[in-house]
Amino acid sequence: MNHGQQLDCALDLMRRLPPQDIEKNLSDLIDLVPDLCEDLLASVDQPLKIAKDKKSNKDYLLCDYNRDGDSYRSPWSNEYDPPIEDGSIPSDRIRKFEIEANFAFDLYREQYYEGGISSCYFWDLENGSGFAGAILIKKTGDSGNKLFKGSWDSIHVIEVQEKGAGRNAHYKLISTVMLWLHNSRAESGSFELGGSLSRQAEKDSAVSDMSSHIVNIGQMIEKMENNIRGILDTIYFGKTAEIMNKTRSLVDLKGRAKMDELNKQMAEALKQKQNQTPNKTAQ
Repeated sequence: MNHGQQLDCALDLMRRLPPQDIEKNLSDLIDLVPDLCEDLLASVDQPLKIAKDKKSNKDYLLCDYNRDGDSYRSPWSNEYDPPIEDGSIPSDRIRKFEIEANFAFDLYREQYYEGGISSCYFWDLENGSGFAGAILIKKTGDSGNKLFKGSWDSIHVIEVQEKGAGRNAHYKLISTVMLWLHNSRAESGSFELGGSLSRQAEKDSAVSDMSSHIVNIGQMIEKMENNIRGILDTIYFGKTAEIMNKTRSLVDLKGRAKMDELNKQMAEALKQKQNQTPNKTAQ
């Protein structure tokens, strides 16, 4: 099996494993096939981790898009922790845009999720034709007694190609959502539910200034998240409910036995009636 086939198999396996165990499973895969290390780390989205900006005392999310070596850049102070020299930072134009985007998506997160943490990171494209960024949202749920908990991680990677002297832009969005739930309440039984879903979209839009990019990106992400929520509701919750309804009967054993006997009697009666019909026709 060549390198490409091994990578395809590894990625297919990771898509089928619980998202809450991604870090452990990824580490085990890398130990098993060390040659895939860089490709797997670049291709597999991991659950978002949280850090605190010591200057602003605000939480922010960690991912590959704000990492340089072993340090992570805060979107609030634009500084790395632990501090490093010559860390990658956005240009003044993109940094100003990043600050505005963090403010806008912080409002979006509060309205849609009523809590959680969001972080936005942007950088210039190497060819100078635009910029790219990552919009991250994390919401965790915990009932306080550890009987019910879960997590929602959404990672939106956007690439913006500016055209027509900045009057138009082409947007390419790749979104990944990782969801997992754990319930151990006695009245409903213990279960775990988890999975991940990725989708992408592209569109062209008119642009008047840098703020227009926030509106255009925000509309794409809002539409994408609504679409993914609907798919997750159908695949995970709808399918789970269907399976549970088929495997769990609300009728007790005695009631089921009576229904089976009644069905048997009706089938025999129909069979006798069908047998008598040809005899009458012959007469």
